[in-house]
Amino acid sequence: MARSIKEVHTINYYPINEGAARRAKEMNSFSDYKEGSATAEYRAMVDKAAAIAEKQKSRVDPMYHEKIDHLLDTYARKLAENMNQGFAIDARVPSVLIAGPSNFPVGKKEKQNRARDSNMEEWRHIQGLLDKIRSTGMGGISADDPAAIEKLQKKLDGLERSQLIMKEVNAYYRKHGKLDGCALLSPNQIEKLKASMASSWRSDPRPFESYQLTNNNAEIRRVKARIEQLSKQAQQEFSGWEFDGGRVEMNREDNRLQVFFDGKPDADTRAELKSSGFRWAPSVGAWQRQLTDNAIRAADRLECIKPLSGEKPSQLQKKPSILQTMREQDEKVQTEPEKKAPSGRDAER
Repeated sequence: MARSIKEVHTINYYPINEGAARRAKEMNSFSDYKEGSATAEYRAMVDKAAAIAEKQKSRVDPMYHEKIDHLLDTYARKLAENMNQGFAIDARVPSVLIAGPSNFPVGKKEKQNRARDSNMEEWRHIQGLLDKIRSTGMGGISADDPAAIEKLQKKLDGLERSQLIMKEVNAYYRKHGKLDGCALLSPNQIEKLKASMASSWRSDPRPFESYQLTNNNAEIRRVKARIEQLSKQAQQEFSGWEFDGGRVEMNREDNRLQVFFDGKPDADTRAELKSSGFRWAPSVGAWQRQLTDNAIRAADRLECIKPLSGEKPSQLQKKPSILQTMREQDEKVQTEPEKKAPSGRDAER
């Protein structure tokens, strides 16, 4: 499973301290440590998380794929840190079965157990990242929605309005030293902000902290980029092709890249399609995935649907918006008079 997933997204494995794992085993068991077993256990858990991530990416809009990949990487990094810390804790004090009851360091053992409890609590928190991966994008705006751009624009307007309000409220607070009388806020909002500031650990709290402005601004950039991507995609002309044993169609109405085989593909071909994000749709009798540039790039890597022409699927696609821009630039160069370099005072300016 991990092998096919890596073809879709590269998994970052973080180092596991095999020496610490061996010492932890020796301090708590009479059996020998199997070299590499800690690393193998870690990688198996990360591979399982990667499978969850890829499944979620196949269900949600591509705008959430980067966030899912980031959560997966955070999981892999924090899991390695947690496991390494766990090995270090286990190696501090030997088991009573190893050391024997005579002069056993009970106090150190109790301290070790508290550290173990803390490490286990952290491990549970890390496993909670898997739930975050599963929920990412489930309430978002899908590219399949005909009104996706309109909805995203509405969301963008709200984010930009919130950014402006947060800045102006902070400015009001800096000037007056209080929130009372701020026309941008309702009485209920003022009371909530007061309570939040009163409970803040910061020595000089503000109505809206810098991280809130930064996070909101990052979301503004992400939504803007998504609107631009969908706008370009709406102008793009997708072209299907024939391959040995079937054909590929670009279904703009359903927003799907669909692969139709003349017969049932073999197990290896089905596995290859699945690893590249395609899913079997019995209602249409096709293997399909959302029609995006990423889908075209995935098709480029699939030998089983290689165009009969020998070209890559991406080479068959036309992007009129780009061609039109190039033509407009050529026409502009031909019609505009040549600009002379400034001289005299103009040059000094």
